[in-house]
Amino acid sequence: MTSIVHTVSEEEREYEGDASRPTGSYVVTLAAYGACVAALGALARRRGRPLPESVSPWDLALVSASTHKLSRLIAKDPVASPLRFPFTRFKGASAPAELHEEVRGKGARHAIGELITCPFCVAQWVATAHVAGLVFAPRATRLGAATMTAVGLSDWLQFGYAWLQQRAQ
Repeated sequence: MTSIVHTVSEEEREYEGDASRPTGSYVVTLAAYGACVAALGALARRRGRPLPESVSPWDLALVSASTHKLSRLIAKDPVASPLRFPFTRFKGASAPAELHEEVRGKGARHAIGELITCPFCVAQWVATAHVAGLVFAPRATRLGAATMTAVGLSDWLQFGYAWLQQRAQ
């Protein structure tokens, strides 16, 4: 066992190079995600909730659009900044209605900060929650996903409107 730990530590050092990365905390995050998925699967089985044979194209489109919007809201929206501020430092605006925040801290704090400030990273968790919602509470999940999809489409309409106004000037 000691030689395995030594080998993993050596590989970690070689991977990091001159940068200090919270790779141990990444392992914990991956394990937490796996545990959540396993717990959801066990709960579905225990409650007699069968997994769907397939996901309809409509549900896939709805969940995808909702995942995109909710992930950006969690990772970038000014109103959601209280969720992020234990792990980040405010740096300014990065886009309309989005913030640029720098991850701070070390270890788990840094790893969580990287996760919740990256819409691509948090999307995995959001999509998993949506899919679990389709298994346990499909009507409520579709309603919530429709809300986030409508907000996302509204964002695009706002951008289009602003672009048209700029072109008219």
